[in-house]
Amino acid sequence: MGVSFRHSAGFGKRIEYMLIGKMLMEGLDVYVPLVDDHGVDCVIKKEDGTYIEVQIKARSMEVNDGDAALFAAISHEPQKNYYFIFYSERMEMMWIMSSEEFLRECYTNKTGKNTGKHVIWFNGNRKNKDTGEKEEYCKEQFQCYLETDFSRFHSN
Repeated sequence: MGVSFRHSAGFGKRIEYMLIGKMLMEGLDVYVPLVDDHGVDCVIKKEDGTYIEVQIKARSMEVNDGDAALFAAISHEPQKNYYFIFYSERMEMMWIMSSEEFLRECYTNKTGKNTGKHVIWFNGNRKNKDTGEKEEYCKEQFQCYLETDFSRFHSN
């Protein structure tokens, strides 16, 4: 039957609110802009009074096999106090990266319609040794960005 437009169109917003809700439950002061025209999904006021801007990117269960944590065509220039949260619904994993970390780890397209845009692919695909089934896993170089909470935003 496929994914309904209603589901796919609202997926990103639902994940944004889920993650923002978790941040609020952790005691973070989170503010949501009324307009998202600068790639900022929320603003967090840290304990020291400084602010950080956060963009949330999410991949759904329905993406192609092997693409559960593939984030492509991202426009981004270096920004101080700016973070990405990347979330894979199928893998139930979340990566948090600063602007600087993202730009250091991503690939930048050199040709084609997405020239200058960035791509990051957190997962690989392999056969499970026990079951023989294909499974997606976090690539080793990205494990340091895996998070289960938002403690990174609490510290100064």
